[in-house]
Amino acid sequence: MITLLQRVTQARVEVGSEIIAAIKTGILVLVGVQADDDEATARHYVDRLLNYRVFGDSDGRMNLSLKAVEGGLLLVPQFTLAADTRKGRRPSFTSAANPEHGKRIFTVMVDYARASHDEVECGRFGADMQVHLVNDGPVSFILD
Repeated sequence: MITLLQRVTQARVEVGSEIIAAIKTGILVLVGVQADDDEATARHYVDRLLNYRVFGDSDGRMNLSLKAVEGGLLLVPQFTLAADTRKGRRPSFTSAANPEHGKRIFTVMVDYARASHDEVECGRFGADMQVHLVNDGPVSFILD
């Protein structure tokens, strides 16, 4: 699994002209599911995301987690994160999960996140989505 975590002051996902998910202060996470990911991987990443310290404390140091600040979590499936771009001029997706497996693992991730945290929103697997965000900092981390 590859995740791109971005600290945001606001973020939303639209499908067509409909807003399907939105958060205020929190983290937007783009999620690339790989072929060898399983349910344990999904739960492990949720635990990391909820407890990864990316928010400033009273001294301005990144010592506070999403759970500590009670922020929103917006999970967005993004197949292209699993691309192999090491050679050539076109990405290869050989390590990416097939659509059925990817959707199942992403659903496990969302369900576990919702059971572990109060404010969880998600994008729609397989949809053409427009993702809007205001990156706070900017602060972005790749977790893999």
